[in-house]
Amino acid sequence: MKLGLVRRREQAQALPAAGVAGDVPGFGGAEILSHAGVLEAGEEERKLLCLLADGRLLVAAGQELNPHVLSYAGRLGRLGRHFELVPSSMDVIRRLNRLGGVSSEARHQEHTMMQVVAKDLLNKACRSRASDIHLRVRKNATEIYFRIHNDLVPVGGQTREYGERLLATLYGAMTSVSDSSYKPTERQDAAIADRDKLPPALYGVRIATVPTSDGSLMVLRLLYNDAGDNIDLRPLGFGEAHAAALQKLKEQPVGMNIISGPTGSGKSTTLQRILSGEILEAEGRLHVLTVEDPVEYPIEGAVQTAVTNAGNEEERSRAFAAAISNAMRLDPDTLMIGEVRDRASAQNALRGAMTGHQVWTTVHANGALAIVDRLLDLGLPVSLVADHTVVTGLISQRLVKKLCPSCKRPLARHPDAIPAAMLARVRQAVSSTLEGVCVTGAGCDACTGHGTVGRTVVAEIIIPDDRFFRLVRQGEKTEALAYWMGELGGQTMLEHAIGKVAAGELDPRMAEKVVGHLVLERGRAQPFLSVVEGAHAT
Repeated sequence: MKLGLVRRREQAQALPAAGVAGDVPGFGGAEILSHAGVLEAGEEERKLLCLLADGRLLVAAGQELNPHVLSYAGRLGRLGRHFELVPSSMDVIRRLNRLGGVSSEARHQEHTMMQVVAKDLLNKACRSRASDIHLRVRKNATEIYFRIHNDLVPVGGQTREYGERLLATLYGAMTSVSDSSYKPTERQDAAIADRDKLPPALYGVRIATVPTSDGSLMVLRLLYNDAGDNIDLRPLGFGEAHAAALQKLKEQPVGMNIISGPTGSGKSTTLQRILSGEILEAEGRLHVLTVEDPVEYPIEGAVQTAVTNAGNEEERSRAFAAAISNAMRLDPDTLMIGEVRDRASAQNALRGAMTGHQVWTTVHANGALAIVDRLLDLGLPVSLVADHTVVTGLISQRLVKKLCPSCKRPLARHPDAIPAAMLARVRQAVSSTLEGVCVTGAGCDACTGHGTVGRTVVAEIIIPDDRFFRLVRQGEKTEALAYWMGELGGQTMLEHAIGKVAAGELDPRMAEKVVGHLVLERGRAQPFLSVVEGAHAT
């Protein structure tokens, strides 16, 4: 049916009755669609409009351009619902909505049912140890995916109407930090923090929505409770040298330590373990304060503060920068800033490191040395960024799928498992005999058929000194890297990955997807990623 919007000038009361007259003349028998289901109007929308089954959209006179009305009309258009906009009086709309084409009890039952469905979905994702849930509402169907070990896995499908109800329930009935109502035609962010609405394994859920060309997309990031049960960094995949370097950074009372990596690279988990370790080692005598947007993982003994969602990115950036500035007046020993996202937050973080605080934060950059470029790109002066007394630690990390020890296969016995060019690179970088190198197996009970068991960190950590940063200030980055690897004993992320390939922990194919070709070229910077993620990604 062709979509159209028709304006009628006559008052709604003068229209022919849609059924037997009741409390509202002319509308007593009309079925009301905006009270339940996929066409249900939000609380604010119901004050201004009412959709009838015969296609009439009653709108309070003079409110045709109200944002709530436009948002609801936009949703009807996206659903392909033909309607006629009919000016009416506020009193008629109020009385119709009070009548309720579907009883409030029925609406409550439907919401309750969809909340049960949403909880079941979260439980299923937890059992699969998914990091994210993707809900794609398309023109004729709803697709559901779990991100497991960085791969999107389809787990089912439903009708479009079902998906619309599920998204509305997740956003409108379960979130504790969100806009007033779910708007399918707008980008929105929210969070589920009420523990009664979450499986025991989860601490919280972050939600992001966006309209698409043929529907809507909602992505839920799952935040697990057990992220900080262990303060040891080595089980995450950090080597002994990494753990020693991070311990040294923890013990420095002042300075800015920055962790880089794309979204989903484990930065928050690393920060949680570092700060939890600091608090435990100080026996509670350390005042650790965090500024996050939103709070991701609980840190026992820390004071964690959240920046309330703002109406737009500009307001959010201002609120975040103000929160950092305020935090420095609260006498912290250690300040953790969830993310350096713009010049204001970067300046405040740097100011904290210069005024006697230990600062930990994250940024999106291609590698440890590229953190310097990112800070300069945000407008910070090179004299401060490349000062080893201010910026004390540069850390970069990624996550790579770890081979199942029960079913992995030795590459020496299966050389055809990887492309010939890659095989040559492995022989050059690891071993000509391929001793110890393994590839993914067929799957077994131990890995539930995946061939992999979780993910492991590959990382690089630079603790700069005066000479290192002097080379950086002079623009001699290649020499700075050579000095770090040669004189300071640094290990690049590529070298760390090659070591894990040699030990049979990583499939060379999976490693190259993350760190690039496995070819050692000491003294030269390695392009670990080709694209820097946006500063506002989470």
